[in-house]
Amino acid sequence: MGKARVKINKIDYIFISHLHGDHYFGLIGLISTMHLFGRKDDLNIYCPAALEEIINLQLKHSETVLNFKINYTYIDQMEGDLLFENKNVTVTKFLLNHSIFCCGFLFREKPKPIRMNKDKLPEDISVANIAKLKKGEDIYDTDGKLLYKNSDLTLPPKISRSYAYCSDTKYEENIIPVVKGVDLLYHEATFTKDMEGRAGKTFHSTAEQAAKIAKKAKTKKLLIGHYSVRYRELGPLLNEARRVFPESYLAIEGNFIDVDE
Repeated sequence: MGKARVKINKIDYIFISHLHGDHYFGLIGLISTMHLFGRKDDLNIYCPAALEEIINLQLKHSETVLNFKINYTYIDQMEGDLLFENKNVTVTKFLLNHSIFCCGFLFREKPKPIRMNKDKLPEDISVANIAKLKKGEDIYDTDGKLLYKNSDLTLPPKISRSYAYCSDTKYEENIIPVVKGVDLLYHEATFTKDMEGRAGKTFHSTAEQAAKIAKKAKTKKLLIGHYSVRYRELGPLLNEARRVFPESYLAIEGNFIDVDE
């Protein structure tokens, strides 16, 4: 996060899919760093219930009293799928097929506002009339005469984007309706096709299987990750996925993936 210039104390919400160590061992370090950086705002963690006990035990034996409060939402005990909602986005959970309880997360941006066309906006237009334009309204004078047609002064809203995160799972077609049409799907791809048997036994997926999910769900792009350490070169995993779904990419820390707006 430091290399990517992500400000740690700007993070208010954390989503933990399951309690295998590679998905949460770093969390106590992050929390401790937030504490050392003087965080005061609440931190909200969505996770299996046992994680609270794990974090509290580490804080207890390090005799750490945090400067801030952690609010836990237990995703394995709650009814319904909606985890979080604000004016910009919703986050929902869905079950994956792993060796322990494991959830995926679907992030959807809400519809965005109409944009003002600054090149065509009259210099003397009032703030009140701009507010009406943002609501999609035409502007009339007190006599009912049309002053400004909305479509002449505005641009369509930016596209609302969506991202689905499938952490650890064996091939599971039940998720296809959930992630259908998302802009970006992250799906684990621990093994190549020749290790499909091993993938099934360990409740993981191959690169080809991840690509099949993306293709059947008609997603726009696929990110594969969670590679087995046996693959020092990731080309075979990427090539395998692209044979099924050409818009496949490797999840490499620090890389950027463009999603159309």
